[in-house]
Amino acid sequence: MSATTNDTPRTQDESGNAPKDKRKRGRALLIAVIVFLLAAAIWFLLWLFVFSTRETTDDAYVGGNQVGISAQVPGIVIGVYADDTQRVTAGQVLVRLDQTDADIALRKASGALAQAVRQVRQQTQSAAGADATLVARRQDLKRAQDDLKRRVPLLAEKAVAPEEVQHARDAVTSAQSALDAAQRQADAARALVDGADVEGNPAVEQARASFRQAWVAAQRNAIVAPIDGYVALRSVQVGNSVQPGQQLMTVVPLHDLWVEANFKESQLRHVRIGQPAKVEADIYGGGIEYHGKVIGLGAGTGSAFSLLPAQNATGNWIKVVQRVPVRIALDPADLDRHPLRIGLSTAVTVNITDDKGDVLARQPSTVAVAQTKVYDDIAAKADAAADAIVRDNLGGNAP
Repeated sequence: MSATTNDTPRTQDESGNAPKDKRKRGRALLIAVIVFLLAAAIWFLLWLFVFSTRETTDDAYVGGNQVGISAQVPGIVIGVYADDTQRVTAGQVLVRLDQTDADIALRKASGALAQAVRQVRQQTQSAAGADATLVARRQDLKRAQDDLKRRVPLLAEKAVAPEEVQHARDAVTSAQSALDAAQRQADAARALVDGADVEGNPAVEQARASFRQAWVAAQRNAIVAPIDGYVALRSVQVGNSVQPGQQLMTVVPLHDLWVEANFKESQLRHVRIGQPAKVEADIYGGGIEYHGKVIGLGAGTGSAFSLLPAQNATGNWIKVVQRVPVRIALDPADLDRHPLRIGLSTAVTVNITDDKGDVLARQPSTVAVAQTKVYDDIAAKADAAADAIVRDNLGGNAP
């Protein structure tokens, strides 16, 4: 009996291994559930406080104005004073054209203006002379009429011959005709000068306009930079014959850049004008952050404005998520500290917490997108040069 009892194997319940394994599995399952719940809670909190408050895209590139420099008058290039990558300032001469033809045209226009002033002065004097002649003819007519009045009563008394009275009548008729002719001559002379002084005479104004045009054309042989910036795409060479409108180079103002962020259409639900944005440029990495804000959403998707827009009304159609460009204005101070270039890749994050703003602008913009003042004084200088010529040819009538 004793041997039989010792040979019987002990059950798992007696050894205690099965309950321990169950406890281990239960503990592992509980830990796994807790981990998943914590991960879900962390993910929910991240979505609630981070991901749901922003929209991000790395399909974003730096944009900016590209100011084309072109000739305004034809000519031969005799000097190029700026090259690619160089900085230029507003008003700086970039290209100079041969000025021989412009100088000849300017001299002709100057002479024509001086001649016009002198001719108007002559016409003014002629009109004054015609007025003096008119006064004399009126006196002649009055004298002839007085003579006739004195002789007519004497004819009844036979104190004078009838022929003498007839001669007096003929003298009155002749004086009247002379007065009429003088009146017409005075009117013709006055028609050229009445209503304006010498400076305001139409002939002088026309000559002044021609001189002004020639003066401006002569100045345009020096092609200047309209704004501050950096030169790119220079194609002009010394000796080139250029025509008006021909592209010579490009000036890029790198202090005034923006970012075109192409968001998916599903990301634009809460994007509004004025929302703050954070921009990171690949050229500097994530260590440099630019501050900006949304200033506008594009009027259409990129495919809508492409040269060959997609034809979606086809049998083999595959839906493609479209993107809409969103313009992000950058802080100029950030650009000064860390300059960017047109076309660089960036990553944009827009804070959409406040989505009460406008999707589209309500009022038209009244601020110039870009402007220059380098041409403002050209007209004034041309007028000053014309005034000097007029004064020099007014003679004693000059103020």
